[in-house]
Amino acid sequence: MSVTEEAVQFQLPVHETVFTPEEVEELLSYLETDEPISPNSGSEGSSRAIYSADERKQRRMISNRESARRSRWRKKRHLENVTEEVNRLNRENQQLKNRLSLVINHCHVVWRENEQLRSESEALWAKLLDLYWTLAAMQSQ
Repeated sequence: MSVTEEAVQFQLPVHETVFTPEEVEELLSYLETDEPISPNSGSEGSSRAIYSADERKQRRMISNRESARRSRWRKKRHLENVTEEVNRLNRENQQLKNRLSLVINHCHVVWRENEQLRSESEALWAKLLDLYWTLAAMQSQ
């Protein structure tokens, strides 16, 4: 199929997209060559081009390397953040263990004081009972 036959075949879309038949022929001619296509119909200074398979492969490799580098960087940052969090939680855990130890020690001190007070209370009740018995014996005489 020649370029002119393709231009005739694309006649209706050409009018819809506002391409002239000459522009369509020029675009189709680029498909037959390995030259990059410019959006300015062949004018110099274009930043847009169609690349060859090797160029696309090279660009894809560079893009993949950059993507992998960013991925490694994110993974490293994530690992650093997780490590910091582990360290923070370990410090917090140690602080809580220290507080628990202090509370347990205080509990033992209070328990001993409580035992001592119970013992003193029992001794005082015994003395009080003896005093009542003595008073009752004195009154009965």
